[in-house]
Amino acid sequence: MATNQQDTIVTYEELAELENDFETIELDTLRRQTRLQAPLYKKRAELVSRIPNFWPLVLEQAPPEVDQFIQPADSNVLASHLLSIDVTRFEVSLPPDPESTEGNPRSVAIKFTFSPNDWFEDEVLEKKFWYRRAKIGWAGLVSEPVRIRWKNGEDLTDGLTEAAFKAWEAEKRFAPGANESEKEQKKKTLLPEYGALMKKMDTATEGSLSFFTWFAFRGRHITAEESEESVKAESKRREGLKSGTGAPPPTLGEDDGDELDTEVFPAGEDLAVAISDDLYPGAVKYFTQAQEDDRLTDADFEEDDDSDEDDGDDEIIDLRDLVKRDKPDQGDDEDKPKRKKRKS
Repeated sequence: MATNQQDTIVTYEELAELENDFETIELDTLRRQTRLQAPLYKKRAELVSRIPNFWPLVLEQAPPEVDQFIQPADSNVLASHLLSIDVTRFEVSLPPDPESTEGNPRSVAIKFTFSPNDWFEDEVLEKKFWYRRAKIGWAGLVSEPVRIRWKNGEDLTDGLTEAAFKAWEAEKRFAPGANESEKEQKKKTLLPEYGALMKKMDTATEGSLSFFTWFAFRGRHITAEESEESVKAESKRREGLKSGTGAPPPTLGEDDGDELDTEVFPAGEDLAVAISDDLYPGAVKYFTQAQEDDRLTDADFEEDDDSDEDDGDDEIIDLRDLVKRDKPDQGDDEDKPKRKKRKS
């Protein structure tokens, strides 16, 4: 018996409505998960604080989405002075209002705590990311540059973080009005601080950027007000889909990414998601892997050295060995870090 073709037609509106329902449930699940896990993460922090070098060893086993951004010079700081990493979804209300649906659980704050060191004055570096929606339809994480108080001659970013911070400060002072023309809006790019930032970026290559450059990431310029209006418009559009009067979502234009020309760390959002959604919740798993890998014999490392002897320019520093150098009673053979096996 033939099937009526009209019975098999699925409209765009039906598919879009189903996707919206999935997203709503995903956000609600993440809110509930955040509230339920909060006391567990607090307990974990108390436990791992008694484990020497817990977080440096977690980073040693970090997934490729994190590991690729850690340069050898970064490893020296992280292995010797990183005390803790903490991730909070600060827009989610914790008890006594556990059923609240306000706040986007995708917004995160990532905090690194360090012991006193030779590189910078800060003991805490905290980076906040807000999940925002733009009028053009784009949605994702945006941030503000974090100033790192580098000690004289020890800036691992070669001035990029400071230049990005000063450009951001200058833009805030400029504060163009919301109703100004596109020409007026672009005047901020003529500020001397932006010129200094562009010069710094001209001499930098993305593949060699310090991990600490990530603290200067900004992303798209979307204010809280624009995001709120866009969320309301999107909600109205979705309601229209249910009644058959909704329009397709807006699409990005060719020039919608121009404001990213002065982005010092283009993969900033990806790294934030990798830390908050993978590295941080899986910290105990990665620490356990580090302990298991630590059972490798010196012969295993030497065999790896022989097979990679032609890769001198692509040497990867093993954080485990940097950690060991900071422990007492280590012999001279620990002075030079062994080469780390690449993650497959």
